[in-house]
Amino acid sequence: MPDPGGPEAPRDPQPPGEPDHTPGPPATTQAQPDQSRPATAAPGPPAAVPPAPPAPATRPPGRSDAAAYPPTPGPPTAGPPFPPQPSAPPTAQRPPRPVGRPADPVAGLAADLLAHGATATSTPRTARSGRGLARLVTAALCAVLGVGLLVGAVLGSLLREGGGPARSTDAFQHARTLWRGVPVDTLFPRTLTGRGAGPGGADRTWTRIAVAPDDRCAGAFDPLLATALSPVGCARLLRATYADATSTSVTTVGLVVTRADAAGMRALRNRFATERLDQRADLLPKPYPADGTAAEGFGDAQRASWRVSVPADLPLVVYAVSGFADGRDIQRPEPADRATARGATTDPAEAGLGHDAKGLATGVERAFRTALNAAMEAR
Repeated sequence: MPDPGGPEAPRDPQPPGEPDHTPGPPATTQAQPDQSRPATAAPGPPAAVPPAPPAPATRPPGRSDAAAYPPTPGPPTAGPPFPPQPSAPPTAQRPPRPVGRPADPVAGLAADLLAHGATATSTPRTARSGRGLARLVTAALCAVLGVGLLVGAVLGSLLREGGGPARSTDAFQHARTLWRGVPVDTLFPRTLTGRGAGPGGADRTWTRIAVAPDDRCAGAFDPLLATALSPVGCARLLRATYADATSTSVTTVGLVVTRADAAGMRALRNRFATERLDQRADLLPKPYPADGTAAEGFGDAQRASWRVSVPADLPLVVYAVSGFADGRDIQRPEPADRATARGATTDPAEAGLGHDAKGLATGVERAFRTALNAAMEAR
C-alpha cells in the first residue's frame, strides 16, 4: 500500500503506440524550470515532452545520469540559481585572512599556509612566502646582533674589571710594583667618605693626618700575626693614619705587598676564613702614631677595633686598626665585624670604631683597585 506521506513512485513509461492519458498541469500553472538540468541547456518551447522509451539494459550514449535516474525528492540543496560568475584571475584576488590570525609575522605566515595550502605555483602565496621569509631573516639577524652586543658588553666589562685569564695574570703581576709609580694621594686619598658607613647608616668622613715611610715589615706586626702572614712574605709595607670628622677617633690603614703568587694568596685567604684568624684579639695589627697629630698617643694599648682582609686576586693584605684619639686604654678590643653588628653595645661599637676600621680598609682597597685598572688601561 503506498505511503500517502511518502514520495510518489516513478511512473512506468507509456507503451509505444498508446496515447498518454496522464493529465497535464492546469492551464493556469506555469512550468517551473528544472534546476537539476545544467544551467547552460538551450531554452525550448513549453511543449509537452514525448514519452520516453523503456530504459535499456545499458544507458544510451549521451544520456546524463540525471535524465536516466530522476533524483528522489528530498530537502532542497543549496545551489546557485544563476550560472556562477567567472572568478577573478589568481593574481587579482587575495585569499581571506583566517580568523584569529596571530600578530607575529612568522606565525601569521604559518597560519596562511595551513589555511589555504599555498603552492609554489601560486603567485600570491609566493609573494607572501617571500615577505614572511624576509621578516624571518630580519628577525634572526636582529637576534644575532643583539646577542653579539650583549656578549661584547659582558666581555668588555670583564676586561675592564680584571676578567680574562691573561689580563688577570698581568694585573696580578703589575699590582706588585704599582706603588712605585703611583702618588701617595692615589693610594691613600687625603679624604675618604663612606656613604652609610657609620653607625645607624650615617655617612662617615675621614681625613688623612699622617703617612708612614714605606717599610719592609720588620717589627710592624705582633709576633703571632707576623707568623700568620709569613707564608706570603712581605715585599713592602705602606701605611697611613686617618682621623674622623670630629678627631675623636684615629685609624691606621695598611697595605702589605706580598711576594706570593695567586695560589699562595688563595691559600692564605682560605686559612684566614677557615680558622677565623681575623677575629682573634692576639692577631691585631699595629697602629702608626705620628707626633704632632691626633694620633700621637695611638699605641698598642689603645687598639679598640680592627679588620684584616686578604683579597684572592691581588698580592695584598689590607688591614686597619682604630682607637680613641684621647689615648685611653682598651681592655677588650673587638673585631670590626662584631663591633658593627646590629645591637652591639660595647664601647668600640657605640663609638663607631668598628665602622672606622671597616670603612677605611674598604676605601683604601677600592682606591688601589681603581689605580690598578687605570694603569692597565694605559698600557
